[in-house]
Amino acid sequence: MESSAKAITKENVLNAYYFRHATKQFNASRIISAEDFEYILETGRLSPSSIGLEPWKFLIVQNPDLRKRLSEVSSGAQKQLAAASHFIVILARSDASYNSPYAEYMLKEIKGMPDDVFELTREAYGKFQKNQRMLENPRTLLDWASKQTYIALGNMMTAAALIGIDSCPIEGFNYEGVHRILEEEGLLEDGLWDVSVMAAFGYRAEDPPREKSRQPLEKITQWID
Repeated sequence: MESSAKAITKENVLNAYYFRHATKQFNASRIISAEDFEYILETGRLSPSSIGLEPWKFLIVQNPDLRKRLSEVSSGAQKQLAAASHFIVILARSDASYNSPYAEYMLKEIKGMPDDVFELTREAYGKFQKNQRMLENPRTLLDWASKQTYIALGNMMTAAALIGIDSCPIEGFNYEGVHRILEEEGLLEDGLWDVSVMAAFGYRAEDPPREKSRQPLEKITQWID
């Protein structure tokens, strides 16, 4: 009975991956329910991150005027911004260094570390960041935080596909333009956050023109016994 349940679960997950594609044309008349979208966001919130710092923030952009402004500087999101049920701009934390107030807040207040454990963790965290050369300039630290946001993005897209909701990850935007717009709106909180990636969610207007194509598994794997 247990093995049968596992097989069904595996089949459902793989079917979701076959179902998911980078949806360009969304059906503007179909809106994701509040319950379903909260579920998608919750899978992002529960996603893993390095040291558990959760260096992300999800901006759900539903305001038509702001969507229009973003579309003017986002060549890869023109159709999605116009028709997607929900549109997210994922921000990355800019100050996620081992000795930042943010790290102390996450480790002490959110994870509940006592002072002695916190000090040991912060020391180990500092060695890790220095060894990985993250602290050489603000950009390398931001890039590291941005990598974490993609874990949440992937989980949200898979979660959506499992319940028949389409998605499209989007990197086709002008960074300076999007940064300027969000900064003008006060959404980057004086530099605490910066733009990482975008994603649209909704329901496809039509099926994709071709089946999913990927390299065969043996081309992308190598076993080291």
